[in-house]
Amino acid sequence: MAGFHTITAAIVGAGFIGPVHVEGLRRLGVRVKGIAGISPEEAERAAATLGLERAYRNVDELLADTEVRSVHLASPNRLHHDHAMAALAAGKHVICEKPLALTSAQTSALVAAARARPAQVAAVNYNLRFYPLSLHARALVKKGAIGDVLHVHGSYVQDWLLYPTDFNWRVLRQEGGELRAVGDIGTHWLDLVAFVTGLEVESVMADLMTVHETRLKPPSGSVETFSGKQGQPPTEREPVAIDTEDFGAILLRFKGGRRGVLTVSQVTAGRKNCLRYEVAGAKKALYFNSETPNSLWIGERGEANRELLRDPSLLDADAAKFASYPGGHNEGFPDTFKQLYRAVYTDVLNGAHSAHPLYATFEDGHQEVRVCEAIAKSHRERRWVTVGE
Repeated sequence: MAGFHTITAAIVGAGFIGPVHVEGLRRLGVRVKGIAGISPEEAERAAATLGLERAYRNVDELLADTEVRSVHLASPNRLHHDHAMAALAAGKHVICEKPLALTSAQTSALVAAARARPAQVAAVNYNLRFYPLSLHARALVKKGAIGDVLHVHGSYVQDWLLYPTDFNWRVLRQEGGELRAVGDIGTHWLDLVAFVTGLEVESVMADLMTVHETRLKPPSGSVETFSGKQGQPPTEREPVAIDTEDFGAILLRFKGGRRGVLTVSQVTAGRKNCLRYEVAGAKKALYFNSETPNSLWIGERGEANRELLRDPSLLDADAAKFASYPGGHNEGFPDTFKQLYRAVYTDVLNGAHSAHPLYATFEDGHQEVRVCEAIAKSHRERRWVTVGE
């Protein structure tokens, strides 16, 4: 089989996450030819910084490049639908950042478009599935090693929007969508827990809170994601009304009667990027924390609890394929992108989606948006809402 180096990719989006895609692809061996940004000038700067040979003036120019076989979409959320549709129509494989689009009507259309092109791989960039110990946890659940899942709880918390002077395009409904903390990081948790447990959210009860109903916008218009915590020089700032949530508490009912609880926050001091989940099974429990991703806690009732350190020789065989280094050689956030792309680009080389891909498909992305719509409706109407209602 031809190697990953035979594939040429290009990136749309030059903010925080676009360069992370570039690094992950390069580590895998995929050639990254160029990048498109919000302007030709931004693309030029990004191409120069990243050492890419091409700065595309716009997305149309990128899609017209016949050398490019796959497109990674790291553009603002409001552009995902149009960019993904255009990339599919251009015959490209598509890897889209989450959320797949802003509404379930848009994601449904993207699912139909992807199904009509079975030779094109269409994936959503839920990279957190690819921590090896989460893959191992999934294998334990599937094998019945922890017994039937009884309930799940966890959180995804950050602090990069703690202050009213922290401002980014994501806080604006028209740019990122109705849900912000839930849509930005909560969807990662929801996807990961569904992936690990096999449970599907049936209904939700949500209570959301906007801590800073006014934020102070800098003259530049936005600050790059996560850069605010590095400190910004004092400038004249424009007050902007904010109606997206900083915090959310969500009760979950899964099909089959199981229960769950999720807390999301982007205003928790000291928590830089912390995803946690605990799966309670009838025999054992599992706990994972993304800030210590090389450790999986395994809870017991009748014997001592255990802590499994990431070591390919101790992992489920399918999980071990996505651990590149021996035990004691830690792997972290950047590695999840490389391993996600390993799964995606294996299917690209094979010319079709595998029967049961480990990466999130457009169908998975559609389901997450449906859950988000139910969460938003539950908060507005102060009641339990069934997904798809």
